[in-house]
Amino acid sequence: MPDLLLELFSEEIPARMQRKAADDLKSLVTNALVDAGLTYEGAKALATPRRLALHVAGIPVGSAATREERKGPRVGAPEKAVEGFLRGAGLASVGEATIQSDPKKGDFYVAVIEKPGRSAIDIVAEFMPGILRNFPWPKSMRWGTTSTRWVRPLHSIVATFGPETEEPDVVPFEFDGIRSGKTTRGHRFLADEAFDVRRFNDYATSLEKHKVVLDADRRKEIILNDAKDRALALGLELVEDPGLLEEVAGLVEWPVVLAGTFDEDFLSIPDECIQLTIRVNQKCFVLKDPKTGRLANRFVLVSNVVADDGGKMIVAGNEKVIRARLSDARFFWDTDLKSKLSDNLPKLAEVKFHEKLGSVGERVNRLIALSAELAQVAGADETKARRAAELAKADLVSAMVFEFPELQGLMGRYYAEAQGEDASVATAIEEHYKPQGPSDSVPSDPVAVAVALAEKLDLLAGFWAIDEKPTGSKDPYALRRAALGVIRIVLENNLRIRLGEVILSAAKLHSVELDDPATLVGDLLGFFGDRLKVHLKDEGARHDLIDAVFALEGQDDLLMVVKRVEALGAFISSDDGTNLLAGYKRAVNILKAEEKKDGAPVNGKPHADHFREQAEIDLASAIETARAEAADAVAAEDFEGAMEALSKLRVPVDRFFEDILVNAEDPALRMNRLQLLAEIRDATHVVADFSKVAG
Repeated sequence: MPDLLLELFSEEIPARMQRKAADDLKSLVTNALVDAGLTYEGAKALATPRRLALHVAGIPVGSAATREERKGPRVGAPEKAVEGFLRGAGLASVGEATIQSDPKKGDFYVAVIEKPGRSAIDIVAEFMPGILRNFPWPKSMRWGTTSTRWVRPLHSIVATFGPETEEPDVVPFEFDGIRSGKTTRGHRFLADEAFDVRRFNDYATSLEKHKVVLDADRRKEIILNDAKDRALALGLELVEDPGLLEEVAGLVEWPVVLAGTFDEDFLSIPDECIQLTIRVNQKCFVLKDPKTGRLANRFVLVSNVVADDGGKMIVAGNEKVIRARLSDARFFWDTDLKSKLSDNLPKLAEVKFHEKLGSVGERVNRLIALSAELAQVAGADETKARRAAELAKADLVSAMVFEFPELQGLMGRYYAEAQGEDASVATAIEEHYKPQGPSDSVPSDPVAVAVALAEKLDLLAGFWAIDEKPTGSKDPYALRRAALGVIRIVLENNLRIRLGEVILSAAKLHSVELDDPATLVGDLLGFFGDRLKVHLKDEGARHDLIDAVFALEGQDDLLMVVKRVEALGAFISSDDGTNLLAGYKRAVNILKAEEKKDGAPVNGKPHADHFREQAEIDLASAIETARAEAADAVAAEDFEGAMEALSKLRVPVDRFFEDILVNAEDPALRMNRLQLLAEIRDATHVVADFSKVAG
């Protein structure tokens, strides 16, 4: 079957836009094909700095003819209804419609719409100009005197269609003066000549001959392998950087890896500062000495040309720029070391954190108080926790962090170590932002744990207090991430913390007047519950079990919630748990029906002298025993034991429903049996709200 080849050749496309643009082109074209009745076997989109390319394989030569019967209004319907039907069906008059009779509903107009098949070339030629005109670039530009908008000036369009065994045809269309054809160009500097292409295979091969590697992933592979080889030849190791690798692969069509050097004196700067300086300014990779684990004074760069001098001039140019930028970094480092972190604290009062939540200085004061409260929970020294919280934000006004905001926290640790602060304090300054994502590590040092929790709980309580909560997909203050961070810190460090009490403390530290503190705490705890579901989803925990535990009052100890959920999950998956759940559901359904009928809840304890059957007596006794044992087990935080206690209800509950008629004719007997069902419900609620459990 025929294949479609498209190439949009332009000036350099920004690296960050290339992959999405290629995916957008693929989606737009394939959707248009399907909408036109053309299937396809597969599609692949590719991008280089100067071109977007798309190959769609296995397209039929044309669309099939179609016949559609569209039912319209009744004969004799209002004129406007008939006109709307004719307009929608593309008919000039009712004479072009047929009339069909329905024995029950009468006569209706019916339009028979027949569409002849069309050639695939004509279909593609028709939809391509619209796709290009409305292409979803994040940013686009006009050039010359035309109204065309594209990410960068567009030079040519390749569009061919045909089977592998024949010469393909050009898909004829025009986009603002640029006519489609079969001619493209090679590398701007190494092979800048025009050449014709036919289909994808010879297109990719011809580009390679003209010094263009079409596949970005292959360019990445070439860069990574060559960079590792360069490092190995120098007795060093490449410091891999996936983000930089993706960016650099979008800057070159023919990657050439070279190695350069910088003055060894610059190694007195922290490694992270060196790496970030070289990465940001020159898009180069750094190398490290495997013996020491520290950076070496070498770097790897990626050129887009094969230079006659082997790249010496290119390397020298990069070395010159890197030398200048590292000189700046050393100046920032030396300048920051001349003063203590505590000297920066007055400046934080001048930095606004949020219009309604005050300055960063005010936030530091809140963190000090909250970290002191959390120190006991985390097992940290309160004095060290206070000191770490006091200095946690001091590096924000340092010269190095002003230049490279990504280094906040890390530079604070370096400065704290240099001025002789306690090791735990220095660690907490760096790690109090952690974890910043699902793959980030969690603080484990007690002081760092206390300050990290304070950082996130202050953030959450503050924005809840001013009603700036996440909505839909919008979360500008990363509050979901903060809540997940609290959850991970608590669970991975096995911390016992009454979250509601700490949230209330954090909220009261803000200068915002709280209308209803209890509602704020409850709402924020619900938010934590939702985040906990997300966190436990990958671990196989059922969200309904989390709801069942959270439905009980006072469930703000996350560690105990998880333990309850785990025990409940194991219980529900057992035969005893499954059968007890079924009995519980049956009891609750009967209670709901009767309570609705009577208009009042079933209250009170059943009377022993109203029992008529042994099954009633046995169930009442089993409930009393199970409830007491489950309550004792919960008090001892033995949730497996609590579930085991409830499992003893399975047999008497099953027997009760087999032997007993709940809705007896005697009103007193009926109420007594309903009260016994209510006892089943209340007994299980010692452990969890079983009504929230699915199944």
